[in-house]
Amino acid sequence: MKLQQLRYVWEVTRHNLNVSATAQSLFTSQPGISKQIRLLEDELGVEIFARSGKHLTRVTPAGRAIIDLAGQVLRTTDNIKQVAQEHSNERRGSLSIATTHTQARYALPPVIGEFTRKYPEVALHMQQGTPKQIAEMVSEGQADFAICTESLELFNDLVLLPCYRWNRCVLVPKGHPLAEAGKLTLEGLAEYPLVTYVFGFTGRSQLDDAFSAQNLTPNVVLTAADADVIKTYVRLGLGVGIVAHMAVDPEADEDLVALDASHLFESSTTKIGIRRGTFMRGFMFDFVQGFAAHLDRDLVEAALAAGPRHEQELFAQIDLPVR
Repeated sequence: MKLQQLRYVWEVTRHNLNVSATAQSLFTSQPGISKQIRLLEDELGVEIFARSGKHLTRVTPAGRAIIDLAGQVLRTTDNIKQVAQEHSNERRGSLSIATTHTQARYALPPVIGEFTRKYPEVALHMQQGTPKQIAEMVSEGQADFAICTESLELFNDLVLLPCYRWNRCVLVPKGHPLAEAGKLTLEGLAEYPLVTYVFGFTGRSQLDDAFSAQNLTPNVVLTAADADVIKTYVRLGLGVGIVAHMAVDPEADEDLVALDASHLFESSTTKIGIRRGTFMRGFMFDFVQGFAAHLDRDLVEAALAAGPRHEQELFAQIDLPVR
């Protein structure tokens, strides 16, 4: 059994059993991958993949168990490499962050700016996606950190570090009736077409829950994953925008009126998700604390060492900052 063979079966699974796509991503040949998978199956005496002709059609039950273990082996070898790099050059390496547009556009720039000045030899990679995709990237080892608000709780192999609380505001053009109506109410918002986040993005569930609790049905006419897109359509008069308060730029959005809506919706918590068992290099701890000052190295190490979901107890007494 070779490490390369385990990597092949793991990568083929990640590429939806498409051997050609796997070969392209690994810069090798399709016949070479197929041959190595067959050799591994012959050695183990079981089929990892079911086939129809030359095509892989599904993962067998035995294959699923083998692939899960292969993933553990590959993650362990990556950790070994990280240990070696940390001791050979603690200021050189790479860091991959998976996050949403709102975090990438509004929360992360000052953190990343400071981090790159401190660690110029660390290659920083940022990937964007839905919260579920983001969590999957970290769970499967494609990224080091997941930074978002939704969906991280669905993955039991992630340690969740709460960073800050935030709430929403309502955006309207100047002169809009809501800007002159005094304190916002859900009943008042329900009278207007709304433009807000796609379900599953940026605390959207709290918005839906608030309307549902009052037996109101919001008239959502457009959804987007990008706060800047939402603002564009508010400017076009398509509807009233509901966005994260952090997504409002007083200078760039001076043509819009931002109305506080924190009394209407439960606050949301942005978290960093880290795959359990990850070897944390020094610059990774620094990045986490740069994003959330209360997450010092001792607290993060304690959370990583705690059993699944027990890390929540460590944060019970922490008063999270509000953004």
